[in-house]
Amino acid sequence: MFSSRMNPSSLLYGTLEEMHELAFIERPIRRSLKTAEEIDQLTVDEDLNDIERAVYLLSVGQEVQRASVISNLPSLVRQNPAETFRRVVPKVRDILNGSGAEIQLAAAASFLTILQDDIILIHTHTYSILKTVLLHLNHRDTVVSNAWLETLLSAINTLPKETIKQEVLNPLLYQSQLSHSLQARLASCRILGKVSCKLDSHIVKKELLPLARSLCQDVEFEVRASMCRQLETIVRATGVEDVRAEIFSDLIELAADEESSVRLAAFDTIINLMELMDSDDRLHVVVPLVMSVCDESAQMDETVVASLSFQFGKLCSGLADSLSDEQKRNLLQRFKMLCNAGLQAEGNEPDDNNEATLIRCNCCYNLPAMVVFVEPTHFLSELYPSVSGLCCDPDVSVRRSAAASFYQVVKLLSPNVQVVHKELLALLQDDALEVLDALMNHLEETLELIISRGENLTQDNKFPELLSALLLAEQKVGCSLRWRLHEKLLQRYNCLARLLPGELLHQNFSPRIFTILTTNKVLPVQKEAARTFCIFLRYNRKPEQRQEMMGRLLEGLAQGRSYWNRLRFLDVCEMATEIFSRKYFNKHFLIPALELVHDPVANVRYKLCQLLPRFRLSLHLPADKQLLQQLDFCVQKLLCKEKDKDVVATIRKTVLELDKLDLTEPKRQERDLLDQKKEKEETLLLEMQLERQQSEGKLNSDKHTEKKRKDSKTTLSATKSMSVSSSGATLSSSGKEIRKAKLSRSRSLSSQPTTSKPSNSDRPLKVKELSSSSALGKSPVLQNKEDCLRTTHFTMSTQSTSSMPVLIRCNTTSLLDRSSNLDHRSSTTDHRTSILDQRDHRTSNVDHRSNMMEQRTTTLDHRDHKTSTLDHRDHRTSTLDQRSKTMERVCGVKDSQSRKLSINRKSNSYSVQSERD
Repeated sequence: MFSSRMNPSSLLYGTLEEMHELAFIERPIRRSLKTAEEIDQLTVDEDLNDIERAVYLLSVGQEVQRASVISNLPSLVRQNPAETFRRVVPKVRDILNGSGAEIQLAAAASFLTILQDDIILIHTHTYSILKTVLLHLNHRDTVVSNAWLETLLSAINTLPKETIKQEVLNPLLYQSQLSHSLQARLASCRILGKVSCKLDSHIVKKELLPLARSLCQDVEFEVRASMCRQLETIVRATGVEDVRAEIFSDLIELAADEESSVRLAAFDTIINLMELMDSDDRLHVVVPLVMSVCDESAQMDETVVASLSFQFGKLCSGLADSLSDEQKRNLLQRFKMLCNAGLQAEGNEPDDNNEATLIRCNCCYNLPAMVVFVEPTHFLSELYPSVSGLCCDPDVSVRRSAAASFYQVVKLLSPNVQVVHKELLALLQDDALEVLDALMNHLEETLELIISRGENLTQDNKFPELLSALLLAEQKVGCSLRWRLHEKLLQRYNCLARLLPGELLHQNFSPRIFTILTTNKVLPVQKEAARTFCIFLRYNRKPEQRQEMMGRLLEGLAQGRSYWNRLRFLDVCEMATEIFSRKYFNKHFLIPALELVHDPVANVRYKLCQLLPRFRLSLHLPADKQLLQQLDFCVQKLLCKEKDKDVVATIRKTVLELDKLDLTEPKRQERDLLDQKKEKEETLLLEMQLERQQSEGKLNSDKHTEKKRKDSKTTLSATKSMSVSSSGATLSSSGKEIRKAKLSRSRSLSSQPTTSKPSNSDRPLKVKELSSSSALGKSPVLQNKEDCLRTTHFTMSTQSTSSMPVLIRCNTTSLLDRSSNLDHRSSTTDHRTSILDQRDHRTSNVDHRSNMMEQRTTTLDHRDHKTSTLDHRDHRTSTLDQRSKTMERVCGVKDSQSRKLSINRKSNSYSVQSERD
C-alpha cells in the first residue's frame, strides 16, 4: 500500500510543487528590494553631524526620512536647542504646509513632548512653536486637529499672560462664533477653560464669562456639553460669589436639557462645585436636583446612571448635613439598587452589559464614602449586605474593585472589623489572581487592623480560618506563573512577624517560607523569601525555635547538596546583614558563610567574594579579632589557590574594596547607632519572652500553692475538730469518774472495807485518754514507744495498789484524811495534766501557724521547699519528744505518789496488826 504511494514520480511531482511555491514566495521579496538609485538617494554622508544631517534629510529626503527626523526632534533639542530652533524648526514649519497626516501627527507629538518635558528654557522658542500650532489648529482632519489642540493646551501652561492675551485670546473670540465649524467651536470651549486659569479674575469675568454663557446656549449639544464641563474651571478662577447667579442658573437649565450627555455634564459640574457652595445653595439647588435625578434614574440612560454611580459617594458626603432622614434613606436605597445593577433576581447571574458592570465597579469605588454616610454604627444593618454582595460579585472586575477599596472600609470600621471577616476570607480565597493582586496593595495595613483587634477572632475561632486563607493564597499564587505577584505577596507577609504569635508563625508560616526558599526557581521570589525568613527569625522570641530555624538554614542551605541552595544561603547572609545586629550575625551566619570558600562550585565562591566587604563591615576590633583572622585567611586562600578566572578577577576587586574601606568614616557612626538599636531590640525580645515564661511559671506555682493551702486548711479544720471533740469528751469523762470516786469514798465510811482499785484504775485511764488525744499526728514509732511505756507503768501501779488490803480500824480517820489528801493531789495532778495538754494544743496551733508561714515562704522560694519541709518535720519530731518527756515526768510524779501511798498503807496495816497482836 505504501509502496504504491511512494513511487519516484510522486516524489518528483511533490518536489516540483514545493519549488514553485518557494518561487512564488520569493517574488514579492525581490520586488520590495530597493534599486541602486533608491539606495543612493537614501544614503547620507557619515561625516555630517546630527543638525546637518537633519537639515539635509528635511530638504532632499523622502517622506519616511522626514517623519523620522521630526520624531527625533526632542532629542535634537536636548543636545543643541539653539541650533535646532535656528536651523531645524524652520525647515519643519515649511514641510508641514501641504504635508500628509503622518508628518502632521509626528510634528504635533514632537512639539508636545518638547513642551511637556520642559526642555525649552527660553520663551521665544515656545512662541515659535505656538505660531506653528495655531497655524495648523484648524486642520481638516479631525485626528490631526485634536493632536494640535493638545499641543496648544500644553503650550498655554508655559506661555506668559501677555502672549496668551495677544496670540491665543483674540483667535479664541473669533473662532467661538456660530459661523465657524463645529470642530472650531469645540476647540474654543477647551481653550477657554484652559486660558481662564492663567488670566486674572476680572479679565475672566469681563471677557471670558459672556463667551462661555453663549457657548452654553449653542445649537449643537456637543458644544453645550463641552462648555458645561469647562464652567467649573471658570467658576474656580473667578469665585462663586461673583458669578453665582449667572452660572447656577445656566447649570440648572442645562441639567434639564433634552440631551442626556448635556444633563450628565451639568450634573457632574454641580457635584464638583458643591464644595464651593454654601448651605442655602446646597439645600435649594443641589438637593432637589439630586433627588429628581435619583427618582428618574430607572428611566435614564445607563451612561448617565454610570456617571451618577461614580459621583454618588461624593454627592452623599457633601449633602449629608443638608439632607433629612427620609432623603438619606432614599439615597441609601438608591445606592443599594445600583450595587445590584445588571444582576438578575435569581442566583445573581450577570447580564452581558458593560455599563451595568461599570456601575457596580463605581459602587465599589464609593464604598468608603458610603460607610461614612451611614456611620459605622449602622453599617451592619444598612450597608453590609451590599458590601458582601460586591465582594462575591460574579464579575471579576467588580471583585477587583471591591478588593481595592476593602482597606478603606476596614479602616473606617476599625472598632468592629470582625463584621467583614467573612468578606476578607472570600477575597483571599478568590480564584482570580487579579482580585488577590488588588488586595495585596494594602494587605499589611488590613491585617494589622484585623489582627490587632483579634479578641473576637480568637473567641469565635476565626483566627485559624484567617491563617489557612493566607496560606492558601500564597500556595495559589506560587502555583501560577505570576512571579511578580508572588514576590509582592511574600513582601506583604513580612508584617506577620509583628502581628502573629511566635508559636503560630513557627508552626504554620516558617516551614512554608523555607520550602519556597529551597524549591522555587525564580530568583526574585527566592530573595524575598530569604528576607521574609530572616524577619521571622528575628522576631521569634523563643530561643529553641530560633535555634531550630538556624539549624534548617545551615543544614538545608549552607550544607545543601545543590550549589543552588548554597547560593541561596549567601543571599540569606546578605539579607541578614541588613536585618540582624552585628553580634547576632557574627555568631550565627559569618562562620558558615566563610566556610563556603572551600566550595567546589565556582559560582558559590564568586558570590562569596562579592559579599566579603559587607562581612568586613560587620567586624569590630578587638572583640572580633578571631573572625577577622578567618576572613583574612579566606581572602588569602582565594588569592593563592583559586583557579577560576572570574573568581580571581572578583577577589582582586574585593581586595581593593577592602583596602578602601574607611572604618572611621562618619557613616560608621550611623551604622553603629543602627546596630545598637537592632541589638537592643533583639535583647528586649528575649527579655520579654523570659519575663513571659517567668510570669507563666509564677502563675502556675501560685495556683499550686493556693490549692495546697486550701487542702491544708481542710485537713487542719478536720484535725482541730477531732482534737477538740476528743479532749472535750475526755475531760467530761474524767470529771464524771472523779465524782464517782469521791462518792465511793464517802460511801466506804459506812460500808465494809474495799480496795481502792477502781479509783486507781480511773486515773491511769484518764491519763491515757488525754495523752492519746494530745498525741495526734505523731510518728508511729514514737507513738508505739509511748504506748509501751504507758502500758508498763499502768500495770505496775495497778499491781501495787490491788495487792494491799485496806482495813478500817481505830486509825480510820487518819487514813481517810490521807486518802482525801491523796485524792486532792491526784486531782491537782490531773488538772495540771489537762493544762499541759492545753498548752500542747496551743503549741500545736503555733506550730500550725509557723507551718503556714513556711508554706508561704515556699511559694516565694520554690527551691527551699524541700529544706523547709525537712526542718518542719524535725521541729515536729522535737515537739513530740518534748511532749513525751513531759508525759513521762507527769507519770513519774504519779508513780512516786502512788508508791508513797502504798508505803503509807503498808505501814498503817502493819501498825494495826501490831496493835491487835
